Formats: sequence, structure tokens, C-alpha cells
Amino acid sequence: MENYTMEGRTYRYYGQEAPLYPFGYGLSYTTFSYRDLVLSPPVLPVCANLTVSVVLENTGTRDGEEVVQLYLRWEQSSVPVPRWQLVAFRRVAVLAGQETKLSFQVLAKQRAVWAQGWRLEPGTFTLFAGGQQPGQRTRAPSEVLSAQFSVTGTARPLSGC
Repeated sequence: MENYTMEGRTYRYYGQEAPLYPFGYGLSYTTFSYRDLVLSPPVLPVCANLTVSVVLENTGTRDGEEVVQLYLRWEQSSVPVPRWQLVAFRRVAVLAGQETKLSFQVLAKQRAVWAQGWRLEPGTFTLFAGGQQPGQRTRAPSEVLSAQFSVTGTARPLSGC
């Protein structure tokens, strides 16, 4: 085998075609709502980590569990990258009618791209938070929030941070 590209070989690189059963696929006995997605800081140096918070509310009449998922999308990159990449997830139990605020850390190394070695690049990124992948069509309603952040500085090897 001489062609090691992943394009067309895994769901992360299929282009616009969605996988049959994406990560987080399934139904719940209740409904959830997301709000107040906050990225801090919204502009960060190339080697810095990002703090993310989001509020999850159980809007249904039954207690339930939700798998909160965070996906990262590079808006521009010097090399091919996935449409989006799962960077964090957490299963959370929420009582009916209650809400909880969740916090996550997105590490600088999770933004690294492979270019003959792991490298961090400046640019604009979009972070998605929700109970499913961005753009996923499901029978049960689930929303996905998004927010952008910027990385400043010059490109550098991941080992240089």
C-alpha cells in the first residue's frame, strides 16, 4: 500500500456524506436543550488551551442522560483535515426540569495538524457543542450550538509549546 491518505476511507473524511450511525446515535426518553455556549478566551495564543462552558437543560418530563459532545472545525488549514473532530464528550445525568452547567478544556494539542510532524497553526476555528454531530439528522430533536474563536501567532511544532 502506497497511498496512506484517509480521504474516502473513514467517516471523518467522507466529505458531505454522513455516516449511517454517527457517534452519539440513539434516542432518549426525554428532551434536552443547550444554551449559553461560552469560549474563553475568544482569541488565544497558538500554544494556549481553550475553556468551554455550556448549559444543558432537561426539558422533558423524565430524568435522563445526555452525551454532550464537542467538535472542532478548522476554517482554514495548510493540510487536509477532517470536516470536524470530536475533542471532548461527557455523559451527564440530568433530572427532569433541571439544568447543569458543564465545563471542558480543549487542549492546544487537539488543534494540531499533521504536516510531516504535529504542528499548531493560527487561524479561525469553530467549536460545536450538542448531543450529536453538527448537521446530523435525527428523529429526536437535538440542537447543536456553535461559536468561533481565533488563534494568533505563528505556526510552530507541537513540541515547541
